[in-house]
Amino acid sequence: MMKPRKIVLLFTWAILFSNLGAQPAEKNLWKAYNFLIGIWEGEGNGQPGQGSGTIIFEYSLDNNIIIRKNHNEYPATSDRPAFVHDDLLVYYIEGNYALAIYFDNEGHLIHYSNSFSADSTSLVMVSDVNPGAPRYRLTYTKLEPSKMKVTFEFAPPGKPEEFKKYVEGVVRKKI
Repeated sequence: MMKPRKIVLLFTWAILFSNLGAQPAEKNLWKAYNFLIGIWEGEGNGQPGQGSGTIIFEYSLDNNIIIRKNHNEYPATSDRPAFVHDDLLVYYIEGNYALAIYFDNEGHLIHYSNSFSADSTSLVMVSDVNPGAPRYRLTYTKLEPSKMKVTFEFAPPGKPEEFKKYVEGVVRKKI
């Protein structure tokens, strides 16, 4: 028969080693983001006024962050010359919250707070309120398993809740 001290020791070791492969509770926040992971292509087809591009979402740093790389090409219109837009968005966890930070080739830096719709089909990212600066909202809405709508809106300085659509498009998952 085992002595009580040995039983306690074995029980303690079992608990310690059973948790070695467990992920912290915060990692569960990424579960809702899984529908984004992959390579997405825009449906704009390069028509005047419509852009075409690619969005790549991938886990990085041992699944501690999600990186989104975005590349869009906009053809010339009667109002403006052709241009290219590249940006990088890094999703990260701080405490029990998933946040994001955005950088682009136009010099923008945006901090976002993220939330999901009740049915988990839309990720809504809203920037911080900064007096005298616009506020931004970026929404990803799952339309089908391989189709998503992307909407980017902004609110003018001093009116942080008066969002107006700036650009919207549909992307299809390649991989």
